[in-house]
Amino acid sequence: MAKNVTTIPATKNRFTAEPISSQKKRKVAGYARVSTDMEGQQNSYAAQCDYYTAYIRSRADWEFVKLYSDEGISATSTRHREGFNQMVKDALDGKIDLIITKSVSRFARNTVDSLSTIRKLKENGCECYFEKENIWTFDSKGELLITIMSSLAQEESRSISENCTWGIRKRFADGKVTVSFGRFLGYDRGEDGNLVINEEQAQVVRKIYGFFLLGHSPYKIAKILTEKGIPTPSGKKVWGKSVVESILTNEKYKGDALLQKVYTVDFLSKKKKVNEGEIPQYYVKGSHPAIITPAVFDSVQALMEARRLGKSRNSCVGAFSGKIKCGDCGSWYGSKVWHSNDKYRKVVWQCNHKFDGRKKCTTPHLDEEAIKKLFIKALNIFCVEREEITTAFQEIGETAFCTDELDGEKKYLQEEMNVVGELVQQCIGENSCTVQGQADYEKHYNALAERFYKAKARLDETEDRIATKQAQRKMMQNLVDILEKMPEAVDSFDEGAWYALVDYVTVYGRDDIRFTFKNGIEIAL
Repeated sequence: MAKNVTTIPATKNRFTAEPISSQKKRKVAGYARVSTDMEGQQNSYAAQCDYYTAYIRSRADWEFVKLYSDEGISATSTRHREGFNQMVKDALDGKIDLIITKSVSRFARNTVDSLSTIRKLKENGCECYFEKENIWTFDSKGELLITIMSSLAQEESRSISENCTWGIRKRFADGKVTVSFGRFLGYDRGEDGNLVINEEQAQVVRKIYGFFLLGHSPYKIAKILTEKGIPTPSGKKVWGKSVVESILTNEKYKGDALLQKVYTVDFLSKKKKVNEGEIPQYYVKGSHPAIITPAVFDSVQALMEARRLGKSRNSCVGAFSGKIKCGDCGSWYGSKVWHSNDKYRKVVWQCNHKFDGRKKCTTPHLDEEAIKKLFIKALNIFCVEREEITTAFQEIGETAFCTDELDGEKKYLQEEMNVVGELVQQCIGENSCTVQGQADYEKHYNALAERFYKAKARLDETEDRIATKQAQRKMMQNLVDILEKMPEAVDSFDEGAWYALVDYVTVYGRDDIRFTFKNGIEIAL
C-alpha cells in the first residue's frame, strides 16, 4: 500500500517562538567598540555609534533598544568590557532580539569567547548580525563562518601583541626608560620623553629616605606623611606602608633603571607576572637624573635587609618598637595598654615573652616617660665624648668604610658571569647543531653552570658587604652630624636623636638599664 505523507507547515519561528505571520517588531541593539583612545580610533568610534543608531531607527520592522559600546578596550577578553557584558545580560533577559555590529573582530578577538557568547545568545533567541562579513548567526552556515573569522581575528591579535612586545623589548635593550608619570613621585615627562626631576615632589622622596635612615619604619613614615597632608603618588590622602617601601626600593631614584621587571604571560588574558628570570632584564646605569645619591640608596637597601632579618625587632609601629631588649630572655619589649577604658589609662613597655613558658622574665616594665628620662640622662653622658667620637670617625672613616677593593671584586665577578653566560649559550648552540656525545655535553654544561653559580654567589656576597659598609658609614655620619648639633646639656626628649643615636636598650633590672649607641659605646644607668 502506497504511503500518503502530508506536510504540516511550521507556524512558529523556531528561534523566536513567535508566529511566522507575526508583524511584531524585532528589538534591535547595536554594538560599537574601539581598542584604543587615540584620535583616529575615537573618530571611528563616533562614526560607528552614529551609523548604527541611524541604521536601526531607519527600519520600520525594527525597534531600537540601545547602542552598547566600549571605548579604548581590547577585545581579546570580555572580562573588562562593561558595555558588552551589559548587552549580553539584557539579551539573556529578553530585552534584545537582534544585535548588529560592524564585524566579528569588533565583537570578540577570542575564538572561545566569541563562540560561547553567540551560542548562549542563540539558545535564548537572540541573533547577531556582522555587517562586514554578512553573517547571520541563525543561518546554518553562521557558526562555521564565525569560527573561521574569530580564529583569524584572534591570530591577528596575537600578531599585533608579538609586534608590540618586540618593540617594547627592543626599547628596553636600547636602554630607553619610561614610567607611569601620573603615579610616579619625583619625575615628570620631559619634552623629549625622558625623565625630568619635579623638584617639589623630589623633596618628598628625599624626606622619605632621610626619615628611614634616621630609624623610622615605613609604617611610621607613612603616618608622618599622612599627618602632614602630603598626597601619595596617585593623589590619595592616606599613605600606606607598601607605598613607602616601593619608593625606598625603586632604583630609578638613584638614576638607574631595571627594565622588564614584569611581563605579559598571555596576550588573551593579559595576565602579568613578575619576571623571575624567564625573560631577559636590562639594567641601565645613569639613565636619567638622580634624586637620591647611589650611596644613600645602597645604604637604605642594606638597612632594609637588616630589618628583614630581624622581623621581630623591626616592626617599628612606635618610637620604642624594636629598641628595648629584655636582659633575661633576649626578646624585645612591646607596648601594652593598662586601664584602657578608664581615666587611669597608661601605656607601658614590657618583654613580649614575659609570661611565656615556665620561667617568667623578672625584668620590669617601663612607661614612656621613664624611657625618655633615661635616654636624656644617657645622652648627656654620651655627649661628653662627642669630640673623641667625631675625631675618630674623621680619622678612620675613609679606611674603615672604604669599598674600593670590594668594588673591584664586584666588577671582576660581573665580567666573569658575562663570559660564562656566553660560554653556556655557545655550548647549548653547538649541541643543537653538531652531533656529539650527550654525556660529554652534560659534563661540560654542568661545569659551566657550576662556575656561573659560584660567581653569582660570590657577587651577591660582595654586593651585600658593599651595601653594609655604605650603610654603616651613613649611620655613623648621621650620628656625628646629630652630635655636633647637640647643646652642651640636653634637657628634653628628641625623637630624631633617639632614632639616629641609639641602637638598642637592654633592661636587666630597675637599676640596671644599658644604652648601646650606634658606634658601639654602652652606657649603663
